[in-house]
Amino acid sequence: MYRWQIQMVTSIVHRATGIILALGALLIAAALVALATGPDAWTFMSTQAGTWYGLVFLFLWTWAFSYHLLNGIRHLAQDGGLGYAIAAFTRNGWLVSAGSLVLALLIWAGVFAKGALA
Repeated sequence: MYRWQIQMVTSIVHRATGIILALGALLIAAALVALATGPDAWTFMSTQAGTWYGLVFLFLWTWAFSYHLLNGIRHLAQDGGLGYAIAAFTRNGWLVSAGSLVLALLIWAGVFAKGALA
């Protein structure tokens, strides 16, 4: 019987987070254009970023960055010949998955601690 495995999921999620990061980069470009356009455009962008849906998007974008970074490091280690045993591959997939969430939460804890959203 065929069933999903962590190796498959990490590969698919890595590709998806790459797409999410590219879309987020377009939003960063739009924000920079708004900043260059003037205070009204920038106020609109920053207001949207501060809404509940803006904060959810920013958190998910931060998670996508964290995941893509950690999974990229895992891939580099594998390119060097480390972590190819099935047990290590499975363990590292779960570590990347959990670690990316922890890293994103730590980043946002720092943002809130600095009062950057006030």
